Amino acid sequence: MADLDALRSRWTRALEGARGASAGPDPAPYADNLLARWQEPQRRYHTLAHLTAVLDHIDVLEKYADDPDVVRLAAWFHDAVYLPDRSENEERSARLAERALPEAGAPEEKTAEVARLVRLTVTHDPADDDRDGQVLCDADLAVLASPPSAYAVYTTAVREEYHFVPNDAFREGRSQILRQLLDLPRLFRTPYGQAEWEATARYNLAAELEMLSLGESGES
Repeated sequence: MADLDALRSRWTRALEGARGASAGPDPAPYADNLLARWQEPQRRYHTLAHLTAVLDHIDVLEKYADDPDVVRLAAWFHDAVYLPDRSENEERSARLAERALPEAGAPEEKTAEVARLVRLTVTHDPADDDRDGQVLCDADLAVLASPPSAYAVYTTAVREEYHFVPNDAFREGRSQILRQLLDLPRLFRTPYGQAEWEATARYNLAAELEMLSLGESGES
């Protein structure tokens, strides 16, 4: 069960860090709005547990970021709008950030950077000099390097989010995503991610892909 008070405190610290010396309205209503979004009933993987995990991974990686508070705000917004049957979730999440953050007192340039980072999670392909993008993308993909039991929970939750997709179509789509990830020269861009997560993530992805292919052959 997520600790809502702890999450509210993490939101407040990130927002106040982005504001700097500037004053702004009470952060609490903005936190509560985002927390409500992350608890919507259609979510099975993109839940408060995922948000908490991404924030925890940013804490691990923050030394690689140019502006860790902006990266944390991007984590809060990166799946704030999430409907499994829609393809524009990241864009709608970025637009939400562009509306909410100025109202919450964030400077224009910080708001623009948060929105850029949210949009980057479409591809998870930050540039070599995009330190903030590398931290957010690595934190978001760190679930791929989970221990086997936790990785199984993750894949089950993803399948539940897409419960409306027939099995054969899901296997085909999921397999395509896994192959695309495995074809990347690097899944993780930060030195920590490459050293600590890369090998385990590739093992998990390959094992899942094999399981999906076995399921397909079993029905043929």
